[in-house]
Amino acid sequence: MRSRPLTCIFHGPSVFDEGDAARINRILAPDHLIVAGVMGRTAAAESGLAITPADLPPSFVINKMTGDSILVNRGKTPESGRWFGEIVAGRITGGRGLVHIECSDQTCYLWNEGDRELAEYVAERIGCPVVEVSSSCRNTPEIRTIHGCLPGEPVCVEGITIGYATAGEVILSRDNGTLNPISGIRVKPHGMEKLIAIGCPPLDRAWCKSGQIRSSLPETPARRAPVCGKIAIIDHAALDIYRIITPNLAGIITIGDDTTAVCGHIGAVQGVPVFGITDGDADGIVPETYAPGSVVTHVICGTDDDLGREIAASIPQDAEFCWDRLVRDILRTYSGTIRIVRDLR
Repeated sequence: MRSRPLTCIFHGPSVFDEGDAARINRILAPDHLIVAGVMGRTAAAESGLAITPADLPPSFVINKMTGDSILVNRGKTPESGRWFGEIVAGRITGGRGLVHIECSDQTCYLWNEGDRELAEYVAERIGCPVVEVSSSCRNTPEIRTIHGCLPGEPVCVEGITIGYATAGEVILSRDNGTLNPISGIRVKPHGMEKLIAIGCPPLDRAWCKSGQIRSSLPETPARRAPVCGKIAIIDHAALDIYRIITPNLAGIITIGDDTTAVCGHIGAVQGVPVFGITDGDADGIVPETYAPGSVVTHVICGTDDDLGREIAASIPQDAEFCWDRLVRDILRTYSGTIRIVRDLR
């Protein structure tokens, strides 16, 4: 019987959608539950668990903590799950190592000579083997390998689809802040342009992923946002959504297909409608669903970037609007420029 407090750090939506988080919480009865990652936070909100969101990568969370902690992850494949654990372990400071439960193949990884007693305690109760491993992750600020890719699936950096995998590994480099594909990827030029516009962070800190960022649909959405209130604009930066969701947020104007899909998905969980401006280059990184009051439009000519920014510029910052009236006004003003492809009013 352990006497020290235990914190479980859950990463990603799959540990909630597949029931891993609930099972591990029931078996281990940890003192604290933390979720890392944007879509993980979304799935956690539906789980019913008393969980604290952290808008930080798992390694940042662990480095700020004292006491015992374990990382719980479910990779798309066992290989990608193991590689994720290796990346996290390689970023942990102070020589503490890492106890990592990989739910995709029910393995307890003990990284970098971490706490063996904790690993054995956890593994015995969950019913999985302990595998000792060392992190040799060679990602640097200027080069990154994304492992466990499936050919044809989208490759995302900072939530933006930059291309499609052509091999099991995608190698990217960064030169003076500009991302360059090296191998294993068919580039999506428009996605690369978007990433250049917002800036590519150092690759050892960037959020890089292949495939869907969540595969499950939220429960039946309900509109909980106020009828009138603040309006937020998200332009190809869906990962920022939780920073702008506040009690007085009436709705979100989203620019870009994948941005609209991700914000709509999260908005459906939070009860916040979106007005999406798209141009038809969605990559299916998340199942589309929206809160009541949402409208998704398609640009008839031109790009979502240009028209979206024009519409965004017409909405004064910090002003309050009644959402349904604002949506009607935008549709009337741009009736010859956009068409409705989804209407949940």
